[in-house]
Amino acid sequence: MRSDSVIVKLNPHVFSIDQLIKKHLYFVKRRNDILLMMELTRVFKALSDSNRIRIIEMISEKPLCVCEITAVLDLATSTVSKHLSILKDAGLILDEKDGKWVNYRLNETDGNDQIRHLIFLVKSWLRDSELILRDKVQLKSVDRNHICKGSS
Repeated sequence: MRSDSVIVKLNPHVFSIDQLIKKHLYFVKRRNDILLMMELTRVFKALSDSNRIRIIEMISEKPLCVCEITAVLDLATSTVSKHLSILKDAGLILDEKDGKWVNYRLNETDGNDQIRHLIFLVKSWLRDSELILRDKVQLKSVDRNHICKGSS
């Protein structure tokens, strides 16, 4: 140990400042690794439901409101809202207010390369899925001005 180094005594151990910094950096790195794993787990859990994957596929075509997604999936509005909340919490989608509607769209913001790559893989994997193709056809006939009247 250098004679000019500062010694810190934490009962019952004695540490140099260098040792404390190394320990601190180790724990910061470990914390960051844990946070990254938690984020990755949240994303994969969000993609572990077939209806959420269908939502991802639908909003990759265009931004959609809850009513439009509900009409295609034929689920309760509360169920679709829960799915959207999970996708949003995972960072896969964003919402934006547009008059009386809240539109949901894919999160394609800068610095979000991992999400973009993952969505690309999902889309590639399901390119020929009959269910996804049927959803896209049905989506073309959905008119938010007609189906959302009752909820405005």
